[in-house]
Amino acid sequence: MPPALTFAGNPLDRASERRGDADWLAERWRDPGALAVAVWNGQLLVERASGGGVQLAYAPAGLARTAAPDEDRQVSLGRWKGRAVFAVDCESSLEPSEGPLQGLGRFEDLRALAPRLPAADSGIGATAKGVFEWTRRCRFCSACGGPVQARDGGWKRACAGCGAEHFPRTDPVVIMLAAHGDQCLLGRQPRFPKGMFSALAGFVEPGESVEEACARELKEEAGLTATDVRYQFSQPWPFPASLMLGLIAEVADMEATPDQTELEAVRWFSRADARALLAGELADVSAPPPLAVAHHLIRAWAEQD
Repeated sequence: MPPALTFAGNPLDRASERRGDADWLAERWRDPGALAVAVWNGQLLVERASGGGVQLAYAPAGLARTAAPDEDRQVSLGRWKGRAVFAVDCESSLEPSEGPLQGLGRFEDLRALAPRLPAADSGIGATAKGVFEWTRRCRFCSACGGPVQARDGGWKRACAGCGAEHFPRTDPVVIMLAAHGDQCLLGRQPRFPKGMFSALAGFVEPGESVEEACARELKEEAGLTATDVRYQFSQPWPFPASLMLGLIAEVADMEATPDQTELEAVRWFSRADARALLAGELADVSAPPPLAVAHHLIRAWAEQD
């Protein structure tokens, strides 16, 4: 089984087959038991959980709707434990927790929140944030330039002019741990925190398979030739809309050279060194945090027999 990856734990029944039923959605909104996740400026409304942690603050759907009355800012997330769950994107110069949502919690950044959220909440929050990130970028039709309107519970946007339909996009990203024998390669980008090394990554291009993208990125960034590519697991990454495809790639040799554009340095690690890296026992380098799929790729390789 894959590891429990952050943002991949959405437990909702998405009820996608009911999104096009306007009457069904309206009835769910009127249900006094319906709940909503509130988003504001990309941040999520959270509250203190028992034990001192944090969790999503699920507001009554009707109340949350008053903070985002525009249908374009409402999304049906599905059902959970017999209740309808929605998300609303609050548009306000003032934080809505000081207005209609006062007393229900506070808004915080999802990336910073994620390590402290329950797995289910991180998955639900990622779904809400991902859809609204797309909504903000899809205000006009890419075919004719006309305005678009929300349909299917917020999961589709339709152009009133030419009739084109637009759907949330997800950009596939290959993230791969290069390995040769008992050594794995990690790279360092200039934007990383001091001392941090991570797996190499890049977007899949049109007309390219996952394996081809992996091989191309390894050659471009580190001068390595992939000889075998094995899929491990994937992770939704809502910053803004990626799907991280975790891979382990065997390479022909250890003659790695950073391209000095994406990577400023590369370094090989033995399995023992990789385990020490994850444990924080190497003085000069650090691993990506458990939030990132790269952390779990390193662990999966380091713990192989």
